[in-house]
Amino acid sequence: MSGSPRPPGPPEEGGVPPPGAEPPVPVYHERQRLELCAVHALNNVLQQRLFSQEAADEICKRLAPDSRLNPHRSLLGTGNYDVNVIMAALQGLGLAAVWWDRRRPLAQLALSQVLGFILNLPSPVSLGLLSLPLQRRHWVALRQVGNVYYNLDSKLREPMPLGGEAELRHKVLQPD
Repeated sequence: MSGSPRPPGPPEEGGVPPPGAEPPVPVYHERQRLELCAVHALNNVLQQRLFSQEAADEICKRLAPDSRLNPHRSLLGTGNYDVNVIMAALQGLGLAAVWWDRRRPLAQLALSQVLGFILNLPSPVSLGLLSLPLQRRHWVALRQVGNVYYNLDSKLREPMPLGGEAELRHKVLQPD
């Protein structure tokens, strides 16, 4: 075809990127199902599916083996796992979860030593299009992939790029 040249775009499937261009880094992102945001946040921050609802339920049983009503998950069996499940899951992989008090100066946070963040944030409750005057807690993962930090919230359709370290520190981690 004739016409003006097109700007270089992504390579065709199986193609080679233009010279000097870095191939895009794939970002793993699970979408919300039931009340499994803790499972999705773990897998999203780890950038692979390592945990399932069944694995989280097993962790709950180990945390409270003699409990008829397990305090670490929803009574309905739909998830809603607490921080103890997340910490035990990470410890099982040899990783440590470190609590961060947002009142501490961000300069003390060594991002080069952080694999990612799992935040527990308030989230509005809705039934379809109807928003209720309630809020529940929701687990959200943030992680650097390539040179970009991403919001890997399972309620998002796709990962949301946040930018580099400066943007992460100022836009996301800065206390209100």
